[in-house]
Amino acid sequence: MKRVLFDVAALIARIVTGVIFVAHGWQKWQSGLGATTQGFREMGIPMPELAAGFTSVVETVGGIFLILGLLVRPVALLLLINMLGAIAFVHGGNGILSADNGWELPGSLGALSLLFLALGGGRIGLDGIFHSMFRRRSERRAAEEDLAAHTPGRHGATTAGTTGGVTGGPTTPAQGSAEHPDVPRQPAAPASGRLNDEDMRDIDALVSDEPPQRREPPARD
Repeated sequence: MKRVLFDVAALIARIVTGVIFVAHGWQKWQSGLGATTQGFREMGIPMPELAAGFTSVVETVGGIFLILGLLVRPVALLLLINMLGAIAFVHGGNGILSADNGWELPGSLGALSLLFLALGGGRIGLDGIFHSMFRRRSERRAAEEDLAAHTPGRHGATTAGTTGGVTGGPTTPAQGSAEHPDVPRQPAAPASGRLNDEDMRDIDALVSDEPPQRREPPARD
């Protein structure tokens, strides 16, 4: 709620201050740059040509920017410099009241410019709109990067899956028991399929109905 009140108050202050600056700047443009330069020279302002051009542009363009809420802080800095110059070279020695050509008006406008420089112009303006757009874009980009960082890649999952099976890597006992649980082991096959001489004699004895002849082991001396 306080932020909303500040935004509304900043908007009103910006519009009023901007209108005053535009009115003074437009008055200088209507009088002509030459007449403004001559008036600055008579008031003893140093470099009157440069000062007249700077004052006319800053007050007119800066006032419009304040109303729109665009580049509020840089514009407020230029307007503050303009008002400090007016107080130092024109109105400072005439007292406070505007009736005596005192620094009442430039002091008030300078204080408002200082406030805009320190706190900005609020969210109701072009600066606030651009800032909101950039913030949402950065938040969306950060969310996308965070999502991509926490999403496993397909290549890594495929490589991990083929390491133990496709590429012929070693299979752990836990994996073997999980794939083929409770499978009895078969007896090992003989190393060779050939029959020796003793087996052949046994086969011949069976065919001829004769008991197989067993060789006695040689007697030991």
